Amino acid sequence: MKNKHTLRTIIVDDEEPALALLREFLSTHEEVEIVAECRNGYEAVKAIGDYKPDLVILDIQMPKLNGFEVLELIDHQPAVIFATAHDQYAIKAFEIHAMDYLLKPFSKHRLDEAIEELIENLDKKKRIKVHELASDARMKLLPLERILVKDGPAVHIIPAEKVDFIKAEDDYISIRTEGKSYLKKARIYSLEKELDGKTFVRIHRSYILNIERIAKIELYSKDSRIAILKDGTKLPVSRAGYEKLKRLL
Repeated sequence: MKNKHTLRTIIVDDEEPALALLREFLSTHEEVEIVAECRNGYEAVKAIGDYKPDLVILDIQMPKLNGFEVLELIDHQPAVIFATAHDQYAIKAFEIHAMDYLLKPFSKHRLDEAIEELIENLDKKKRIKVHELASDARMKLLPLERILVKDGPAVHIIPAEKVDFIKAEDDYISIRTEGKSYLKKARIYSLEKELDGKTFVRIHRSYILNIERIAKIELYSKDSRIAILKDGTKLPVSRAGYEKLKRLL
């Protein structure tokens, strides 16, 4: 942390009364400095990038971007105290990672306990990798209904059904949708597990295809074919990929 005695903190909740309560509870903590208050996930992603806080107190259930999606989009890794209603998937993820959380409605005493435990863990350098926790929680909510892409200060939300195909590019993937391509840092095999297997097929080591976009499949060589999409795009299809397609088409 920048200062051993100060936790530069961002609080995030889409409800103003919840922010006001956090503000009141935290006012007795001299070690906590609130540097930003955010009312939605977009504001949180930007604020975390701008302020690089030591601590984020983060609501999980928010419209547009939920708390786990916020964590997916940030590069800076602060300590996080989660606030959640009765969300069994979120709570299970917290317990697996031995992560403390606040179950709404929570008392000032409960928040005090969470902050004290967090400070103790920071001193012992036991910071949890929040990206891993967010990934585990997201896996419980499959198949993936949308893909999030951070593009500078902007966040693109791409509905899964609007994706034409996905191409692997080293540590990144290129997502093709409605005539545009978006680059996201992710591995294609991870996304393959998260998408609906009845609609998205790994047709090649470098491609996942939305089968709704296929116009026809043609033989290319003895062991491979090409998929011709409705917009004329041609994609390679391996032998294994063709077998998968035959089972679905």
